[in-house]
Amino acid sequence: MNRIELFEVVQATWPSADETRVGPWLIRDGQGGGKRVSAARPMEAVQADDVATAVAEMKKCGQPALFSIRPEDGELDSILAQMGYEIIDPSVLFAGPIFEAEVPPVTAFDIWPPLQIMKDIWAEGGINADRLSVMDRVEGPKTSILGRICDRAAGCAFVAMHGTTAMVHAVEVLPEYRRQGLARSMMNAAARWAKENGAHHFSLVTTEANTAAQSLYSSLGMSAVGRYHYRMKP
Repeated sequence: MNRIELFEVVQATWPSADETRVGPWLIRDGQGGGKRVSAARPMEAVQADDVATAVAEMKKCGQPALFSIRPEDGELDSILAQMGYEIIDPSVLFAGPIFEAEVPPVTAFDIWPPLQIMKDIWAEGGINADRLSVMDRVEGPKTSILGRICDRAAGCAFVAMHGTTAMVHAVEVLPEYRRQGLARSMMNAAARWAKENGAHHFSLVTTEANTAAQSLYSSLGMSAVGRYHYRMKP
């Protein structure tokens, strides 16, 4: 699967509340759902004078000036750098063929809608009600994954389908239960659900800084297929 297709999967499985084309820009109203759903994207060549238009439109949405930059956006990247916008959250797109793996008994389940305990776990990781609303907006097949360890709920994730590709979002494991294999069990449960729903590919996005996650995803047969970052003024 190529990088362009995977960006379409990101957009479909973690959608903005609204998108508007303004000049060369795609302005996204995220309604508090995070950078991925609120950053402006260039849809054609952009000049320095165009940046003010995007900033004004994002201000109308009550959002800070935030831009999503892909490898092909080198000219815009340079313009924003010269204007004082700094790189934040360099991110990596991972994808690979759908896989089969054992899910140890009573460790991970697919549940929709999410249970209150899952919402509480997400909240501890900063995934608030506005981001849960992003999950509600997804129109295709979707579910949440509950992870259990030491006889308690300790992790959760969201997975959705676009075409024959599944993408996982909002992976969260409580700090005291990390590095004990729970995230792997959750990924295996997500892949099982995805395959049952016709997935051929499995994918997700993580930050470059999260090397532990990247190691896990590589061990599951996924490879880095694309990168992007954001720019925002400090």
